[in-house]
Amino acid sequence: MKKVLILGANGQIARLVETRLLKEQADVELTLFLRNSGRLSNLKNNKNVEIIDGDITDYTAVNAAMQGQDLVYIAMVDHTKDNIITKNVLKSMKENNVQRIVESSLLGLYNEVPGEYGRWNREMVKGGLDAAINADKLLRESGLTYTTLRFPWLNDRNEVKYTITHQDEPYLGVSGSRQSMADVIVKIINNFDYLKNDSVGIADADTQGETRPVY
Repeated sequence: MKKVLILGANGQIARLVETRLLKEQADVELTLFLRNSGRLSNLKNNKNVEIIDGDITDYTAVNAAMQGQDLVYIAMVDHTKDNIITKNVLKSMKENNVQRIVESSLLGLYNEVPGEYGRWNREMVKGGLDAAINADKLLRESGLTYTTLRFPWLNDRNEVKYTITHQDEPYLGVSGSRQSMADVIVKIINNFDYLKNDSVGIADADTQGETRPVY
């Protein structure tokens, strides 16, 4: 069995990922870590699911959940001032010999979003941008196998439609569906080599040229 730890497991994208994994990948066991386990009570009787109450800023709790895992998905952007979220996870992974990490982030880490939309996005995310940039740097320098997911502005369209761009490429598109973001994560969990040691942008290329998010 492939053991996957999802930190922040009640997030909208995380829940889409969980639903798909339990339906599509019978060889995956999920450890779902969140502040209030009652929010995932619908999964508590699933034989491939363990649900843990915990705070991701609590190293002891994270470390206990990390034991025996194969891949960790941080299902939130690390906006903490000192990157305690990313630091806790990386430290625990090394202590428990876990090699594969996927972390949610946002577009604009490398000034890779062109034009008016790039300017507007920087203004909107500037409060948490430095922390997100440093979280990505911590992953790159960790020595672990990582993927940073630079999400666009999200919508709830019921579609899987996206283009992947890499760290050294301009970001393509301004918006994308949560279903699309979940699809990338499901693919990584199916094949740990997919998008390894990369920071990727994910968006609907048809929204390229828009100056504001497309909902």
